[in-house]
Amino acid sequence: MDEFPLSSLVVALAVLLVVSGFFSIAETAMMAANRYRLKHRAQRGNHGAKLALTLLDETDRLLGVILFGNNLLNAGTATLAGVITARLLGEGELALAASTVVVTFLILVFSEITPKVIGAAHADRIAPLVAYVLAPLLRGLTPVVWFVNLFVQALLVLLRVRPAPDADAQLTQEELRSLVLEGSQYFRGKHKTMLANLMDLEAITVDDVMTPRNRIHALDLAEKPALLRQQLATSYHARVPVYEESLDNLVGVLPLKSVVNLQLSAGDLTAERLRPLLRPPYFIPAGTPLLTQLTQFQADRQRLGLVVDEYGELQGLVTIEDIVEEIIGEFTTQAPGGAEIYRREPDGSVVASGMASLRVLNRRLGTQFPLDGPKTLNGRIVEHLGDIPEAGLKFRVDGQWLEILQTQDRAVKVVKLLPPIGRGNPPLQSTVERASSSG
Repeated sequence: MDEFPLSSLVVALAVLLVVSGFFSIAETAMMAANRYRLKHRAQRGNHGAKLALTLLDETDRLLGVILFGNNLLNAGTATLAGVITARLLGEGELALAASTVVVTFLILVFSEITPKVIGAAHADRIAPLVAYVLAPLLRGLTPVVWFVNLFVQALLVLLRVRPAPDADAQLTQEELRSLVLEGSQYFRGKHKTMLANLMDLEAITVDDVMTPRNRIHALDLAEKPALLRQQLATSYHARVPVYEESLDNLVGVLPLKSVVNLQLSAGDLTAERLRPLLRPPYFIPAGTPLLTQLTQFQADRQRLGLVVDEYGELQGLVTIEDIVEEIIGEFTTQAPGGAEIYRREPDGSVVASGMASLRVLNRRLGTQFPLDGPKTLNGRIVEHLGDIPEAGLKFRVDGQWLEILQTQDRAVKVVKLLPPIGRGNPPLQSTVERASSSG
């Protein structure tokens, strides 16, 4: 290279460093690019995004081209740096050592670290741009890449390494849920919560949200007309299940709007006059996932279903509003005469109904009650103790200290959750103790 002036060699060295940097930034940007964002842009007609996706479908060939060009340029850079050093300092060992250190520094700074940091920081913008250069290179260097990959594949076979099949970067439901919960820069608070709740619908069943059998407001056709009129006049539901003598003998569901005209007309609301207005009861198997039931409600044009177990026994009632509230949160007002499921006390404790849902308490209070067994606080207490406790009993269950305030009719009616709630509790004298009966 004696015929080339030193200035030309220095310019050539700079060009090699820059082109090598291009391959480094291209490699990082292509591998770090968000494929879903690229697909979105491609669907909107962005040609660069389409090229990038095409290249990413052949990752082994793409990496072969990038690494071939990068390593070839780095080798050329080292050779050219040696020639320049020999021109300036001679061919002594000290000069060669200095050349090696300098060229390593230049490659690291200008061709590796800086380009890769830039490529990682702006991968989604850079990938469609570099794809315009990489696509023709891939076509032009196909024979070279094929030849190199022969040795790569042979080496992988010898090492018994099988590349993982490309699953098109698919995410599991849990991974997608984590992405939603951590994607605060993409989703606002309420939107993020709604999306996370929507993904949970597959893991939640109608048993978790239904109104239990003993709390169903239903109409008995065997009652006297005066009592039927009173029950209809005071009902706060749009649809009421109707039975005869026993809830196990359901005869239909009564839409109250159909009763308005009937009430305005003369005469008593007798069973015979109500019966033609009844709609057939809609039954739901216990354990049906909420997402499945939401789809079924939509397909069957229903808004209310009666949950039955494997023996056909009525277990509870679920409405489409119950499912919607699981997604967007509670929005309906409290029914007249209905008790709150819990209230906070000035001392930091929480007084809760024994019928309070464990899922609701976990969500609102941060408690850690398991959800794979009983659905209510009363059920969890009875399961833990194996008996109906007496008022005044204090005990710890699932990391939370509880005090029984009232029991009635073979069930726990009122429970106090002792503070701190949802963050572990300070130890008392024993796991289970009797509160002092003295005032």
